[in-house]
Amino acid sequence: MKFTDLLFVYIFLAALIPIYFISKRTLFRNIVLISFSLIFYAWSRPEWLVLLLASITVNYFLGLLIGKDRDKPRAKLWVALSLVFSLGMLFVFKYTDFFITNINSAFGTQIPLTNIVLPIGISFYTFQIISYIMDCYWGKVEVQKSYYKFLLYVSLFPQLVAGPIVRYSVIEHEIDSRTSSANDISVGITRFIYGFGKKVIIANGLIDIVDKYFGSDLTTLSVAGTWYAVILYALYVYYDFSGYSDMAIGLGRIFGFHFDENFIYPFVSKNVTEFWQRWHISLGTFFRDYLLYVPIFGKRRQYASLFLVWFCTGFWHGASWNYIIWGMYFGIFIFIERLIGAKRLKKIPSPIIHIYGKLVMVIGFGIFYFDDSSGGLSALGTFFGNLVGANGNQLVDLGTQISFMNNLFLILAAAVFSTPVIPALRRKLQKTDAGENAIGVATIVSNIAILLVSTLLLVNSTNAPFLYWHF
Repeated sequence: MKFTDLLFVYIFLAALIPIYFISKRTLFRNIVLISFSLIFYAWSRPEWLVLLLASITVNYFLGLLIGKDRDKPRAKLWVALSLVFSLGMLFVFKYTDFFITNINSAFGTQIPLTNIVLPIGISFYTFQIISYIMDCYWGKVEVQKSYYKFLLYVSLFPQLVAGPIVRYSVIEHEIDSRTSSANDISVGITRFIYGFGKKVIIANGLIDIVDKYFGSDLTTLSVAGTWYAVILYALYVYYDFSGYSDMAIGLGRIFGFHFDENFIYPFVSKNVTEFWQRWHISLGTFFRDYLLYVPIFGKRRQYASLFLVWFCTGFWHGASWNYIIWGMYFGIFIFIERLIGAKRLKKIPSPIIHIYGKLVMVIGFGIFYFDDSSGGLSALGTFFGNLVGANGNQLVDLGTQISFMNNLFLILAAAVFSTPVIPALRRKLQKTDAGENAIGVATIVSNIAILLVSTLLLVNSTNAPFLYWHF
């Protein structure tokens, strides 16, 4: 079941919300959320529920052992067992065929592929569990002694299958005591609907254009056509994933949970470092807190740890070399920016630093798109080949001009809503009573319009899955 399934919106939520709010007792509400979360996860592939529950159960008991032996050497053993079990499960289901393929390629062997289907959400809930185990070991949070509360933390459906990666410390107290005010419910519904529109109206529209370009013979694309497609792809990834995050945060807010932000207008960033402080924040902070400061060969090594983080960031996204290259690509630029230093970067003229940042980001998404090296190289060749006379691709083609004009409103909407223009306008209007009233009316009207348009689009088209469901 997906957030953009009409079944989810009009049946699942329509049943969950009244049942949840029937009782004021947190215990009843938690049981309702657990029940609906497990139904949500098991809807498409019930067998995956067994894997989720196994991971939760094993780590629940290891967490208890860590709490019992926190000041004893045995605590490290329990942490190690948790990491081996959790990362081992992730490795088996996500990376087995990747390594078999590369071994066959390198040594000429013919080891058969397992063709294991990747369980939805395993990358997210595995990291969520790891963050809990490490925080328990470091004494940052108290061990959760109630199995059903730990089950709720991991299986909570808004963030279960595609994030954000919610730390236990963020919702630790809300599991036991939370309220859902009228304002929480209103804000949560609005946030959910905005995320719904981001995915259905903007992201799905953008990927249709991108696939028409990158699904064709790349060698025939013009330079402008290639840049056009990859820029729209970058916007697509943003709207697809930030839309899901908005929906998750909004759903959590309805039920009294306050998840951290996962995207903060990343495309307004001046440089690559700032971009990654605004993009997929829950993943970036996970690697920063649990991997960046890990000693390598007995001591902390700043730059080795940096590249380890970016290798893992790429590899986490998928079992393919393009993701590893993509991660290391960004790691190289962040390494360069660290060598230059924040003070020197600020002295670079703003237009130059913005152009540099956008070029790096957009080319990075070109690497991200192609899961085969030949496709990525063809695209990169078209980016610059014609400009240096290396190939015969024309600079601009009529088809791209027509596509741009036919999709002008979609592209403009994608560009505008990827910046904080609307929030800035909202803050300005909130300074007066008339402005506050106007915001209220506009919010209601926009919510109805987005929900209606999105519903009509889903009725008349195939519902494309969220990109990050694959990771």
